[in-house]
Amino acid sequence: MLVPDQVCKNGIEHAELLPATDDDHGGVIVDMKEAMDSEVFVTSLRASISKWRQQGKKGIWIKLPIGLVTLVEPAVGEGFQYHHAEPNYLMLVCWISETTSTIPANASHRMLVVQEKSGKFQGTGVWKIPTGTVDEGENIFMAAKREVEEETGIETEFLEILAFRQSHKMFFEKSDLFFICMMRPLSFDIQKQELEIEAAQWMPFEEFAAQPFSQKHELFKFITEICLAKVQGDYTGLSQMPVTSFFNDKLSCLYLNTRDLNKYRTSSDQS
Repeated sequence: MLVPDQVCKNGIEHAELLPATDDDHGGVIVDMKEAMDSEVFVTSLRASISKWRQQGKKGIWIKLPIGLVTLVEPAVGEGFQYHHAEPNYLMLVCWISETTSTIPANASHRMLVVQEKSGKFQGTGVWKIPTGTVDEGENIFMAAKREVEEETGIETEFLEILAFRQSHKMFFEKSDLFFICMMRPLSFDIQKQELEIEAAQWMPFEEFAAQPFSQKHELFKFITEICLAKVQGDYTGLSQMPVTSFFNDKLSCLYLNTRDLNKYRTSSDQS
């Protein structure tokens, strides 16, 4: 919905301001959802910027869904720049203050992290990756997808097991396997589970790694190093491969390093 306001600048009168909410850093966020003619958009954008300058606003963010990409060119013409893009939207930004710009660079990698309401991490403020247990008869990759969706509402695609830890005499004196999985998000709007999750958010990897707990706790430190190595392309995990059982012809899952296996297959074919 557009908010009517009277602005007299650059020949603009009785222009309608773009819908916006204040951010936490003295700027505003325009979340465009309704289609708009380009000329009307530019008129409203100019009026809005004039108003925001009067209010002392700094950075202006415009979130454009893919269906409104026709508004990118007129926004760029008014001084906006690309900041980042996701599968379902583009984010543009413009610094309108006379002060030095403090617009952060786009994080190259983000992690989905949560704070838990119970257990050892309750009340600690520590951000951690979503975790959970495998149900009876459930494959690891399916459990990983289910737990992420249950805790955060985010749908994912399983990519790899990056590592696993084996412990003994854990719950009820039984052995335990903890798998670190890499997932690809298929959605981005978080709907956290109210029963177990205190908070959930997308966090730049650098911010996750900088947590004091991540630096001190050995397991967290290894997770950080593994993720960094993966981001830099120097680490290959184990991908899920459906295979048929020798005993009953049922499908099971073999987890293997497909990159090095493909290298071996290629070299074998060439020899």
